[in-house]
Amino acid sequence: MDLITLLGPTASGKTGFAVALARRLDAEIISADSRQVYRRMDLGTGKDMEEYGEVPVHLVDIAEPGTKYNLYRYQQDFLEAYNNIRAREKKVILCGGTGLYLESVVRGYQISEVPKNERLRAELEGRSLEDLTEMLRTLKARSGTAMHNTTDVDTAKRAIRAIEIETYNLEQDPLGRRAFPPLTSVNLGLDIPRDLRRQRITMRLKARLEAGMLDEIRSLLAEGIPPEDLIYYGLEYKYLTLHVIGQLTYDEMFTQLETAIHQFAKRQMTWFRGMERRGTPIAWIDATLPMEEKVEKAIEVIRQHRTACRFPDE
Repeated sequence: MDLITLLGPTASGKTGFAVALARRLDAEIISADSRQVYRRMDLGTGKDMEEYGEVPVHLVDIAEPGTKYNLYRYQQDFLEAYNNIRAREKKVILCGGTGLYLESVVRGYQISEVPKNERLRAELEGRSLEDLTEMLRTLKARSGTAMHNTTDVDTAKRAIRAIEIETYNLEQDPLGRRAFPPLTSVNLGLDIPRDLRRQRITMRLKARLEAGMLDEIRSLLAEGIPPEDLIYYGLEYKYLTLHVIGQLTYDEMFTQLETAIHQFAKRQMTWFRGMERRGTPIAWIDATLPMEEKVEKAIEVIRQHRTACRFPDE
């Protein structure tokens, strides 16, 4: 076993669980959160850094607000952190709620940083989605990759970009530069009842607003970060920015943001169930159990996967 992956929807208690498990296993945590990579975006992304205590956490606060962090960079940063941790003979816990980041590691997505190919785009303009999908299948067959993600072909624009990537990989990029090593992962999911999840989301939103989340937005804008760049990050940064610049009242902001976070949590669970359908086994643990009981269940799952880890005597 190379990795323990811990996932779950927002407000399921992932951070606290990851920290408790890391303490038990003498492990370090790598974050899989697409927004916690940004510095000074703390309350809006729910970093809760105080929860980690003495447990090291990686891939938090590694990019500047206003930049566009992406999956390619995440994979490179993950491998650097992972190799660093393993070189110190520590175990690794991957923890987060960004399904694409999690799945790219667990399933070993092969990704290149691919530039735009305007000539190819012009040639493909106007082709039917059916034709583009067949072209993509042919390219992936040549490169030995699978059509793992149906969102590659849910629109003609996405299909053209996917063809652009596969063409670049075949013609330009040596396989060795983009290879992501296969990792064996034990995958744990926190399962939280829908009503409790919704209750926690609302309580947490109120608490973060009281803690100064609007001031965080104002501070970022005062740095010179354009409002549209903050809006790009979605959820809290979208709706709070719209309020600060006068496009939403406070009540409109709260209501719309609360609804958006509930919808986001639902989409997270849809992604995780999709991971299972695509062949990633996930052992689900009741999020409402006492922490020690959750940790014991996690240890048992890890043991069942014939881990080589040594556990403390019970």
